[in-house]
Amino acid sequence: MTKIYILHENDEWTVHLTNRLDELGAPYEKWHLSEGSIDLSKEPPEGIFYNRMSASSHTRGHRFAPEFTTQVIAWLEAHGRTVVNGSGAIRLEVSKVLQDLALRKHGVLTPKTVAAVGEKSLKEAVDAFDGQSFITKHNRAGKGLGVQLFLSKEGFYQYVDSGVWKDTVDGITLLQQYVQSPESYITRCEFINGKFLYAVRVDTSEGFELCPADACQIGDKFCPVGENEKRPKFDIIEGFNDPIIEKYEAFLQENDIQVAGIESVVDKEGNRYTYDVNTNTNYNKEAEEKVQVFAMKELALYLQQLLKGE
Repeated sequence: MTKIYILHENDEWTVHLTNRLDELGAPYEKWHLSEGSIDLSKEPPEGIFYNRMSASSHTRGHRFAPEFTTQVIAWLEAHGRTVVNGSGAIRLEVSKVLQDLALRKHGVLTPKTVAAVGEKSLKEAVDAFDGQSFITKHNRAGKGLGVQLFLSKEGFYQYVDSGVWKDTVDGITLLQQYVQSPESYITRCEFINGKFLYAVRVDTSEGFELCPADACQIGDKFCPVGENEKRPKFDIIEGFNDPIIEKYEAFLQENDIQVAGIESVVDKEGNRYTYDVNTNTNYNKEAEEKVQVFAMKELALYLQQLLKGE
């Protein structure tokens, strides 16, 4: 019997999907790819393969899970298997540099970004921001890894020299233009089957929470100035209809990404900057219940339809 195979490295992030698959009676099997082996002389099983490998796997002790998943996906695709979020998705998931370049190709505005390796290059890269505030982040990240706000070159030099700064898992650190939202929120657009499902407003008045399900907090220094109005942390925007959606969908199609959450922030002039693509996206239960739209249910239905050949 053919199945839906879930490629992952974190059981906590699969339970909501498997619950929905159970409701549908859809057969599935989980492949935890923090370790394992593949026999390249053999064919993979028949079925639909859903990749939800995370760039932050190393923070859970699964340092080489993305590398192994890349090889597994190549094996599956070489044998003509259907992979949801295949090689294009894993390629962008582990590199914000590649995300930025791919977004720019489709006319999507992204913050000015410089990628650097080594302390000397990092210090030299600061000059690209002409005295303006900037943030740092890890190239291979997730969970807001390495995000810090710096108001001056001197402050950054002190940080790098202090011993607090740590190299990234792939050695690449990004310095990025700081885009301040006057209303202290970011927008996250969710896509399933490469099509827009909904947009969620994420309140950042108490710091960014980049992962809707896991409350991945980063430092308050990155928080745009603003009053906390006690509004919900996550709120689905009903009727969201921004021209950026068409560009996002074209970007996803070209990169063979079917499931993603794409984050953006609007500055005081009304310019929308897109800064992150998450191909192992999670969803916020409370926000979905308010509008009765359930992304994990839609994802389960999509995978079931693929399995049935619909």
